[in-house]
Amino acid sequence: MTHNRFSVGPHWLPAAAQRPHMSPVWWRWVASRDSLTARLCTASTQPFKVRLLAQGISRPRRDEARALGLDPRARIWRREVMLMLGETPWVAARSVAPLASLHGARLQSLGTRSLGSWLFRQPGLERGPIEIIRSPAPTLVMAHGRAAPWGRRSILRLGRTSILVQEFFLDAMAADLALPSR
Repeated sequence: MTHNRFSVGPHWLPAAAQRPHMSPVWWRWVASRDSLTARLCTASTQPFKVRLLAQGISRPRRDEARALGLDPRARIWRREVMLMLGETPWVAARSVAPLASLHGARLQSLGTRSLGSWLFRQPGLERGPIEIIRSPAPTLVMAHGRAAPWGRRSILRLGRTSILVQEFFLDAMAADLALPSR
């Protein structure tokens, strides 16, 4: 069985439930429905890059299986990355998709390219509701010595393919942008 860096299931809430606890500056980042990759590229003069941490076939966490309407024993494609500006990780991301729905999708060949840069160029892309979580962050973030004040997730649909995209905004991002912690 594949080691799952996100072994602890977090508690996600609808975006509106978290808004009172978040500064307006954070809200613009966390609740945005456009491409996070595009936003990151314009937020800094440092070059954007993706550090691929893990990719392959595994089983979903319970909360991921629920979100995608899957049996927890289903096989999924999973990808874990750090979205970097220069050498600084700003966002830890985990994306999962039911293996059965990936026919025709080119997700396995992304390498160090951003999933968002590919997805947001596809016609017919639909984004579901955004859910938000407040720290503590999942194990992946903590394993790399990072803290994440906020995380978000939503399901992106492209035809029959559903991809649960989870993004954790790291303290380094807050420091570089002088964002408040709340």
